[in-house]
Amino acid sequence: MTNDELLKEAFEARTHAYTPYSHFQVGAALLTEGGKVYHGCNIENAAFGPSICAERTAFFKAVYDGERKFEKIAIVGGSEGTDASRTCAPCGVCRQVMREFCDPETFTIILADGKDKWKEFTLKELLPLGFGPEDLMRGNIPE
Repeated sequence: MTNDELLKEAFEARTHAYTPYSHFQVGAALLTEGGKVYHGCNIENAAFGPSICAERTAFFKAVYDGERKFEKIAIVGGSEGTDASRTCAPCGVCRQVMREFCDPETFTIILADGKDKWKEFTLKELLPLGFGPEDLMRGNIPE
């Protein structure tokens, strides 16, 4: 699947966002190594703490279905009623969830920069000294 195709999926996912408080809607499309796409949107809650980001929604749906290997994710976001023409990077919690399941050297994060433009990063670029499962198992802190 091309980055443009995955971004189209993320734009569609964004239409399902539940954002009565911030009115900032985010959509994500997560591609597994097997070629399946999982969608996510942000879902807010009046208590704020129970809210969840689009990226984690997509990851948790995929993990529930037994997926553990992922290739890339496309993320789009912007204020309600706009075309999501600004770059919307994942929060730190979402980056850590990605680190749990993804190789930081190869997992790709595609961020929309308008309807027809995008920027591409590796997870390592967005989480340079990430702490992953292998570090906990060895009791080591990444250097």
